[in-house]
Amino acid sequence: MLNTNKLFSILFMLVPILLITGPALPDITITLCALYFLITFTIINKDYEFIKDKFFLVSIFFWFTILFISFFAYDKIKSFQDSIIFLRLLILPTAAFFLLLNSKKKIKFVITIIFISICFVLIDTLFQFINYNSEFGFQNDLLGFIPDWYGRLTGPFGNELVPGAYVSKFGLLGYLFFFFINKIKYQNFLEILYLSTLSLVCFASGERMALATLFLALFFLLLFLKNKRIILLFSIMLSLIFIIISYKFHPFYNDYTIINSTHYHQGLTVEKFFECNNATSEKCTKIINLQPSFLEIIKNFGSSAYGEIYKVGLSMFMNNPLTGVGISNYQTSCMNIEKYNQLMVNYDCASHPHNTYIQWLSEGGIITLSSFVFFLFSILYFLINGTNQTIFKLISIASLIILFWPIMSTGSLIKNWNGVLTFYIISLCLSLNRIKIN
Repeated sequence: MLNTNKLFSILFMLVPILLITGPALPDITITLCALYFLITFTIINKDYEFIKDKFFLVSIFFWFTILFISFFAYDKIKSFQDSIIFLRLLILPTAAFFLLLNSKKKIKFVITIIFISICFVLIDTLFQFINYNSEFGFQNDLLGFIPDWYGRLTGPFGNELVPGAYVSKFGLLGYLFFFFINKIKYQNFLEILYLSTLSLVCFASGERMALATLFLALFFLLLFLKNKRIILLFSIMLSLIFIIISYKFHPFYNDYTIINSTHYHQGLTVEKFFECNNATSEKCTKIINLQPSFLEIIKNFGSSAYGEIYKVGLSMFMNNPLTGVGISNYQTSCMNIEKYNQLMVNYDCASHPHNTYIQWLSEGGIITLSSFVFFLFSILYFLINGTNQTIFKLISIASLIILFWPIMSTGSLIKNWNGVLTFYIISLCLSLNRIKIN
């Protein structure tokens, strides 16, 4: 049994690496880990102590509210199906604390894995950022992946455009690596370089919310993490220098003229200039459609892609204030109910509302949103009242700010990759503050 425990703990600790491969492997891994935890404690050991754990009770309460509103869903089968499967994520923090991540040694090991994974993603994505030509955009990364979308970076994630999200959400936990090692030469410089490179990759990836929330978290730490203020201040300054230099000198931001700029999806039309293959003395041109500028979206938010998606979600909530339309029922309701479909004037119905809070409102109503907010405050309560040093509490809270800042576009917590990433970070943050670490 000890060897089996060790095997599943190792699998759980490898999830940060598996997340780079796509959604399938990490989802299968955490599902097996959750099942193994339940079988080991309830059937084999007959140890039901975890049932008394306060955070487990909060998680189960949240899960019951999701099941309850499924009775009123537009597509009840789909709502019940995804609600039941969602338990695999909700049980992760309890499984981590009681079995999979229940020692100082394991926590140090997983922090090291996160740090190494982050460094690999940073190097790989920056390589792709440099590997650019005006005709075709960013080219292959170190693994040979080439973006399908002009002007976006994949890093080592294949067709997924998520390197910014990955490094921003895992980045501060990876920063804890510097607290677990003995003082090394140039450590302060390495910490500054690490944090500023996180910001640069978030900027280069084109994921605006990843950059915005990372800066928000860094400013939070600047206010409260007193013994690291100089490092954090210099990290923010160097981040801005990196971004300004990239914007000023990288050809991606300078080899075009704007033909038309609208707030619609791919609404920025530019003419790119590059050297012709058959006559290097001449300049060839190519028309490219890019994502609109942030200011254009804000000025015309109501008819932007996000504006219409949010409008549909809020309309679903207004029509079903208590229970919403059902878990994972946003797209189904939007496509099949005319009053919602008509609100999507310029775009097709999205798979989800692209905002965590609007998703719970539209798909679960006040009941689910209230239980979700209670769930978040419970995490904050356990972090603040944890047994560990202030550094672990503050880094954990800063990581939660990145995950759950309300004013931003997000992936769906119900879906594989984003859900696994989010609840894995919650699991690690809670274990960091419930297991004594010197």
